[in-house]
Amino acid sequence: MATVKGELIKNVAEEKAIHHNKISIVGSGSVGVACAISILLKGLSDELVLVDDDEGKLKGETMDLQHGSPFMKMPKIVSSKDYLVTANSNLVIITAGARQKKGETRLDLVQRNVSIFKLIIPSITQYSPHCKLLIVTNPVDILTYVAWKLSAFPKNRVIGSGCNLDSARFRYFIGQRLGIHSESCHGLVLGEHGDSSVPVWSGVNIAGVPLKDLNPDIGTDKDPEQWENVHKKVVSSGYEMLKMKGYTSWGVSLSVADLTESILKNLRRVHPVSTLSKVRHSSF
Repeated sequence: MATVKGELIKNVAEEKAIHHNKISIVGSGSVGVACAISILLKGLSDELVLVDDDEGKLKGETMDLQHGSPFMKMPKIVSSKDYLVTANSNLVIITAGARQKKGETRLDLVQRNVSIFKLIIPSITQYSPHCKLLIVTNPVDILTYVAWKLSAFPKNRVIGSGCNLDSARFRYFIGQRLGIHSESCHGLVLGEHGDSSVPVWSGVNIAGVPLKDLNPDIGTDKDPEQWENVHKKVVSSGYEMLKMKGYTSWGVSLSVADLTESILKNLRRVHPVSTLSKVRHSSF
């Protein structure tokens, strides 16, 4: 019996799915879903996969994204509790983990999230042994190391989102203070993503003009303009949002999409990320 699809579409070649970039996101919480949307809007892949243990929320979020797919350039959005759905991913982004509570630092999450990673990482490596891992879960620097140890991947294939967002916040606050678009403000925050991060004031410039040339004491205790408050806002802003809305999502998701684009397109841009710079022998 003839069908509408059969009458409408005639294949001139064997129908075979060709995947150029498959991205899987582990975790369908506020950060995972925001990452999915940011990646979808950039059109970075032809298949997006969501994985989560909370099957009801997972299905609901997936349906919501699928219904919006006609407005985006990625037609295939799938999900499952079973990690088999992530098979042959080019990039796996991990956002799953215990949520930071009011009054907690990012480091307070270590033990809970290490236990979760011991379940997640082996499942990913089983089905996507050649993928790259992008770790977003906090404390991101420690968990990037944990993911590297658990996966046994080469160190260049396990990357943490690091201070990419901290640097974006840094540039934003500098731009706000100067009345200049943050895109024209250049500067990096390095080190731990969180309370002990370090602003590199010697490298801060506006269109090539170093701010240290204009104010030699910038960022120090001697600075009459107290530019060190800019970095203090970078450190405190996450906690402020946590108090006000209970979580952060959009800034980090846009940062993750930025990193995803650089990784998949090999754009050769410089990012302040969590990476293993020196191998130490240890276990946990």
